[in-house]
Amino acid sequence: MKSPVYFAGLRAYSDQESTTIKVQRLFDLAGFSGVITPHDRTAVKLHFGEQGNDGYISPVYVRQVVDKIKTCGALPFLTDTSTLYLGSRSNAVDHITTAILHGFDFAVTGAPIIIADGLFGKNVAQVKIERKHFNTVIIAGDIALADSMIVMSHFKGHIVSGFGGAIKNLAMGCAPPEGKRAQHYARPFTIPDRCSGCGACAEICPETAITIEKERTVIHRDLCIGCFECMHVCPEHAIDIDWETEIPVFMERMVEYAYGAVKGKENKVGYINFLIRITPDCDCFPFSDTPIVPDIGILASKDPVAIDAASFDLVNQQTGFTESLLAAHHHKGEDKFKGVHAQTDGFRQVKYAEEIGMGNSMYDLIVI
Repeated sequence: MKSPVYFAGLRAYSDQESTTIKVQRLFDLAGFSGVITPHDRTAVKLHFGEQGNDGYISPVYVRQVVDKIKTCGALPFLTDTSTLYLGSRSNAVDHITTAILHGFDFAVTGAPIIIADGLFGKNVAQVKIERKHFNTVIIAGDIALADSMIVMSHFKGHIVSGFGGAIKNLAMGCAPPEGKRAQHYARPFTIPDRCSGCGACAEICPETAITIEKERTVIHRDLCIGCFECMHVCPEHAIDIDWETEIPVFMERMVEYAYGAVKGKENKVGYINFLIRITPDCDCFPFSDTPIVPDIGILASKDPVAIDAASFDLVNQQTGFTESLLAAHHHKGEDKFKGVHAQTDGFRQVKYAEEIGMGNSMYDLIVI
């Protein structure tokens, strides 16, 4: 049986068709009031964006969801977890400061911010899942304790996982640094002929796992945590990973963490994907590149697999922007995320999530 996924486009012809009203209608039509009961402590899982990034979901849209949760008699709070890499969200103080600077304060959203893994990412819970790669996963403590959750995801590209949507928001977003490290199975290596020895990778490495020796980068795999920040900053594209053997395992480990993030919350989670400003890279970047396709709309579902499958298909139905990082696959029906990061296979996360019982990749797209 196909899972329902509700879709609202962005065209508007009256004040009753504003984007804010569409967010409210999607909440209602997707049946999210049925996943929230009075007095629930309801987590609104977000990505507040790295400082310098402006591709994150608008706090104005978040307010619509917060107000809807309150009408259910629940207690909403905005949440995310500490990052594995160094940046403006690696501890709760900096993270909350960044969120407020990006507009996620109480006056705008109507809900407090709680960084779910605590001040330094040590507030954690062990969740037993008994899957292929993990028997137990480490989830942020206050997400594990939440009674219900609405997961709001900015759908966009990613240098390793192809794209980030609901599944990745659950997996990386609900894990503390220790859990993120467990997912990052792959370890990068240097391509010596390309390396200029500029040192950009060594400067950004959060674990000082990179040194410059004889004017070439050396990555010490025993120290590396697999955060891929070095790949992001290398101007010569001289750092790579083993796409054939390590990345499939990384994807599966990531999906198993997503499974663990909602374990114990069966029928208590709703998902909203925003296909707006679909950038080539994650909101973890301290900047936002130009979108790779036109803005599409907003989706809502109780099924994380179905909503990511539908989001993936809708993006690929677009004609890609030639004046963007999209290097290939500009035509309708082509994989836009492979057009940006050629070696990625984003749909693998959807297939594996379906395989382990997270949801259904077959969906009915219901246009509102």
